[in-house]
Amino acid sequence: MDCDVIKLLPDSVANQIAAGEVIQRPASVIKELVENSIDAGATSVQIIIKDAGRTLIQVVDNGCGLSPTEARMAFHRHATSNITSATDLYSLHTMGFRGEALPSIAAVAQIELRSMRRGDTIGTLLRISESKFESQEPCSTVPGTNLMVKNLFFHMPARRKFLKKDSVELSHILHEFERLALVNTGVEFTISHNDVVLHQLLPGTLKQRITSLFGKTIGGQIIPVGTETPVVKISGFIGLPEHARKRNAPQYFFVNGRNMRHPYFHKAVLSCYSELISSDAQPVYFINFEVDPETIDVNIHPQKHEIKFENEQAIWQILTAAVRQALGRVNAAGAIDFDGDVSPIDLPAFNPDVNAPMPDIAIDEGYNPFNEPTDTSDAPAPKPSPRMGVTPSAMSRGRSSSSVPQDWDKLYESFERRRSEPMPLPDGSAEQMVEVRSAIGNTAEPQPLITADEPATTGSLSLHNRYIVVSSRDGMMVIDRRRAHIRVLFDRYLQTLAQHPLSAQQLLFPEQLQLSPSQSAILSTVSESLSQLGFEITFLGDNVWAIHAAPTLPGTANPCEILQQIVADLADTGDVKPEAVLKPAALTLARASAISSAQTLSADEVDALVAALLSCTEAAFTPDGLRTFTIITNDEIEQRFK
Repeated sequence: MDCDVIKLLPDSVANQIAAGEVIQRPASVIKELVENSIDAGATSVQIIIKDAGRTLIQVVDNGCGLSPTEARMAFHRHATSNITSATDLYSLHTMGFRGEALPSIAAVAQIELRSMRRGDTIGTLLRISESKFESQEPCSTVPGTNLMVKNLFFHMPARRKFLKKDSVELSHILHEFERLALVNTGVEFTISHNDVVLHQLLPGTLKQRITSLFGKTIGGQIIPVGTETPVVKISGFIGLPEHARKRNAPQYFFVNGRNMRHPYFHKAVLSCYSELISSDAQPVYFINFEVDPETIDVNIHPQKHEIKFENEQAIWQILTAAVRQALGRVNAAGAIDFDGDVSPIDLPAFNPDVNAPMPDIAIDEGYNPFNEPTDTSDAPAPKPSPRMGVTPSAMSRGRSSSSVPQDWDKLYESFERRRSEPMPLPDGSAEQMVEVRSAIGNTAEPQPLITADEPATTGSLSLHNRYIVVSSRDGMMVIDRRRAHIRVLFDRYLQTLAQHPLSAQQLLFPEQLQLSPSQSAILSTVSESLSQLGFEITFLGDNVWAIHAAPTLPGTANPCEILQQIVADLADTGDVKPEAVLKPAALTLARASAISSAQTLSADEVDALVAALLSCTEAAFTPDGLRTFTIITNDEIEQRFK
């Protein structure tokens, strides 16, 4: 039998395989087409989208254009104008170089290309469907390229079915658009979706582009960072520590005009903020690296997001020093004004031969701090020295009878309490724990709290206002009380939201919420579902939303932070169906309502929380996968004492 098993795949099949790596969703198409426009020298790029890229993705630029022969060749695999040999990979100055993008797009969509070079009088019109050339003919067009991608994945039902809802895909498109716009600040960009202009960006500086994309408020929240060494030149902006965000902080790295993801450099930036922000917050940064192209390798991943650096360790140290210097400069500016009119050379020099005059200080010789205060309202006050900056009213306040406590017992009232007596709780905590006890009924009998003076073998012990220690059959159970409360509240909120909406509280003054374009697209989709949670919101334009009402929650929960976290969770899951909104909403509300380390619980409240946790179906973990308790076994305890 003379039948060869190994065969050469047709180009159409090979292109579809390559498309699985290069073209994952509509955002990937926009990335590849816009990068081609930038490589063609375009100064203006217009992106037109319909149905989040499913129906149409059109990119129009004013670049150099293509001849009829070049237009046909561009859709063949590994056809590129950026490199001619393998050595060119180490001196790349262009975005594309593999020649895989256009063939991959043509393998999964229908293509219509119009292009004309500057100086030509007529252009070319090319139509391709499923990697097959259908027609090519002359046409009248303007210099540049106009490429339309129609019906993405039209012949691949499985790939098309796995695309997310339009709002989620549009969110990915806008996020990719942000990356492209930030790295090409000298290019004019316009993007529209279903005939609605989402962004129209003019050429400008990096800071102007940042404020155009993320709102004007971010301009006052970032500071410049920069340094130049023989190894690397670093420039850009980093966020102030007080404006670090819990979720979805804008974090962008660029190298030689290309976007990249680099976990190693990300940790370098985080190390500079380690003592300035909380562990669950993320700083904002837009950092650009300029290095010798021969010291980096971009030919690692098909999407070219991962880049290897030859001097990675050295750049880590330079980046850390630059970020720390920028943060230190801002912190010092509050105490020392480096830009003031007075400079060190203007200060008078010290002369040891000149006798300084004795300051005129008024002294009250009859004042004794250990004597009982007397009424000195009729006595003339001593005249203070103007050099000391003390006014007569300030001196009289310093010795007034009202400033001396008369009843010292009141000062120590709180220290005389017995340890078994519960401290007063902040507003809302007692009501929450009453709800916990009412939810579990009489399933658990409250036990006395273990104290140092009253050792016991049963009951619960509060440790550092953070943990609860409970004796169990297998050993000792240590519970994180905040996580336990989140678990309990999540189940209750999820059940409540599924049955009836939460009560809303009208805000005295509407609060404004600034979102990124991708987050704003998601919020517009789920705005009706959020009304069931008690939110009343309206769109003000420019990705700004007004919150008129919010659900009634205990404590000082911020409606803007709650809403922003819900949107961030929805962006992570990619599901914006009404029933899918309930889980991230219930988790966000539970986090906002859960107890904090500043709240002290009584013995009954601790036992009620433990009973409520153990009655949950998934008591061991929070809804976001964090462990609520751990058990130190009897064998581990015995091993420690050995």
